[in-house]
Order: sequence, then C-alpha cells, then structure tokens
Amino acid sequence: QVQLVESGGGLVQAGGSLRLSCAASGRTFTRYTMGWFRQAPGKEREFVAAIRWSSGRTDYADSVKGRFTISRDNAKNTVYLQMNNLNSEDTAVYYCAADQFITVVAAISEYGYWGQGTQVTVSS
Repeated sequence: QVQLVESGGGLVQAGGSLRLSCAASGRTFTRYTMGWFRQAPGKEREFVAAIRWSSGRTDYADSVKGRFTISRDNAKNTVYLQMNNLNSEDTAVYYCAADQFITVVAAISEYGYWGQGTQVTVSS
C-alpha cells in the first residue's frame, strides 16, 4: 500500500524559504508521477508542481515558477519541494500525491494516493 508522509512545513516570514519533504513507501515508484498540491482556507485544492520519478521531468503552476523547485532522491524514496521567496499567498496546507501516469501533467482528480498534508504559513 502506498504511503506518503509530508514534513517540513512551518511558519516563515515573507521572502523566506522552506523545504517540504514527502517520504514515499509501499511501492516501486519508477512509473509514478509525484505531485505537490496546496489548499488555502476557503479555496479549492490546487496544483503546485509535479515530477516524473523515472525521467525527472517537471511541471509547475505559473504562480510558483521561478520560486519553487521539485526534486526527488531515488535512494531515499523522497520528493522535495524547495520554496523560495515565499509570500502570504503561499499560505496553505501542502499535500503530496502520487499515481501512475505516462506524463508529468495530470488532473488533480487522477491522483489516487495522498499524504496527510503539512501546514505552511507565511507572515507578512
């Protein structure tokens, strides 16, 4: 059974950085796409970034391009989201997700495995 465990959230000042981690277990993830999503209070969950485990190909939401970087560590079965130059609009619960896709781009509804989420709060 796939398990995804996020960590690394917290409180940071605007302009600061955080690195989120998603430890994945239960499968060989070579054919998986790993995604980061976020949900702010009163808003729908939205896509942030994704990475194909095998190729390393990435995709980003326009709102985070140039500020966030998604990466994976094969040896640790862990996906990271490095977040720089954070602002108040980045405040949300961040979720890690996974599923088997042939591309790095997939709709949120297609992800079948989700972590419990980690809170990121950016103070202005």
